[in-house]
Amino acid sequence: MRILAKLNGTDDKGAASGFNHIVGNDRQVIDLGSAAVQQAVNRIEVALCSCDLRYTSAMSSRRKALSSFLSLAVLLASSFTRAESAETDVDVELVLAVDASRSMEPFEQKIQRDGYIAAFRRKEVVDAIREGVNGRVAITYVEWSGSTMQRIIVPWTLVDSAESAERLATELSQPILPTLSRTSISGAIDFSSALFDNNGFKGLRKVIDISGDGANNNGRSVADARNEAVAKGITINGLPLMTRGDFYSDWAVADLDIYYSNCVIGGPGAFMIPVNSWDQFPEAVHRKLVLELAGDTPVMQKADRAPSEGAPIILAQNKPEYDCLSGERIWQKRMQDWEAR
Repeated sequence: MRILAKLNGTDDKGAASGFNHIVGNDRQVIDLGSAAVQQAVNRIEVALCSCDLRYTSAMSSRRKALSSFLSLAVLLASSFTRAESAETDVDVELVLAVDASRSMEPFEQKIQRDGYIAAFRRKEVVDAIREGVNGRVAITYVEWSGSTMQRIIVPWTLVDSAESAERLATELSQPILPTLSRTSISGAIDFSSALFDNNGFKGLRKVIDISGDGANNNGRSVADARNEAVAKGITINGLPLMTRGDFYSDWAVADLDIYYSNCVIGGPGAFMIPVNSWDQFPEAVHRKLVLELAGDTPVMQKADRAPSEGAPIILAQNKPEYDCLSGERIWQKRMQDWEAR
């Protein structure tokens, strides 16, 4: 912008106007503050120094030079912009956000990880990927706990075949890290939402899959985080783990599946599959992935179906009267009881 202003003797606003006029004729939309334009301007500056263009030359020469250099800027910026915006088309960009809070015992963490490893090695999951419009998906695997405690276990990975699915499964086979404190579903949603930005993929759908064994008790409101993500066109599915019976069971909300349906999941086609025992987890993950990757809209099922029929699929509900701060209230009550001892 500095060089352009000097060339035509106007201020930055005048230079920007002239530049935008040429860009408009070329049917391009170039951000004057972008790195691409800055690179173009830098090249112009070098060219100016090389040809020793003098600002005291005749007005017609200056205009001719300005026109030439601005045309060069458009061409350079356009090529840089196309290179920067190159994205791989996929059917879905999927964030697998898995609970790694302290309420998850080491054996439970292993069941979770092994469930996803096994699922990506199943033919039905690979078939669901291959049968999409593009025949490929992008997946990243994240573990979360407190509002600022998230870690990427597997970065964005393109999966378009049995071989690439196997590579993803192999990456998930790495040692399991120690658990972290607190439970912030809102933090997991916010962190996962940001992962879609500039990830190199362009999906027909963007999905975050949240699995966890408790309600939000840290960070901002989970409903607010969910609503902001949905407003960006992101779908949030859930895998509530209602596997109580350990030390942390007193911290859990009653009917975690209802909590998830009202406070966590949302967006087009959102659903959840509750897990009542760990032996249900592998099959629940398999069913969930097939639905998410294939883009099928699940059929609403009652939560009281027989165990032999598999885990139910429950769609998002809208019950404004539900207390989505119940997790925070339980945490506060437990802290007060603890301090009173």
